[in-house]
Amino acid sequence: MTANIAGTLSAYANTVARGEAAGLAPRDGKVPGTDFASLVKDVASSAIAAGQRSEQVTMEALAGQADLTEVVVAVTNAEVTLQTVVAIRDRVIQAYQEIIRMPL
Repeated sequence: MTANIAGTLSAYANTVARGEAAGLAPRDGKVPGTDFASLVKDVASSAIAAGQRSEQVTMEALAGQADLTEVVVAVTNAEVTLQTVVAIRDRVIQAYQEIIRMPL
């Protein structure tokens, strides 16, 4: 058992020394817009745009300028987007609660 641990530690040290380990690169050269906050902001903006488009097409249909199928497609798109956002929110809350319950 000791040989396995020593071998594992040696392999890990060699990998780190060569710089081949994924996730061990310095964060100085981080590409803008690839962080989690930017991802959430982009998804939220997309969801808001889908809702606004749905409202716009509905108003156009009431004015007689849009077809009923366009309204159904826009409303369905907004509904699916909202369901996706709610599902992601629920999973984030669940993950946060699991982290909070972890013993220190």
